Amino acid sequence: MIERTKILVSDGSVFDPADYEVNLRPLHASEGGGWLAVMPALPGCTGDGESEMEAIGDVRLAAWEWAAAAAADGDPIPAPMSRNPMAAE
Repeated sequence: MIERTKILVSDGSVFDPADYEVNLRPLHASEGGGWLAVMPALPGCTGDGESEMEAIGDVRLAAWEWAAAAAADGDPIPAPMSRNPMAAE
């Protein structure tokens, strides 16, 4: 496993999931309920949870795995769109 402090994004900065935009949407009861969180800059990186905060936490954990896999494969990790994200945390 790659050490988290050694994962770099395409602009040379250290990867931090908190720097990335997260899109949230409620899941319909037919989808199991709760919330879905997606990081658009990291294709396929999603998380879910019973609450919005649980979904955000889950997608940030998934982002670490996403970035570690990309780094291990030698694939570039996109830089976040903005370094000043706003969240209702």
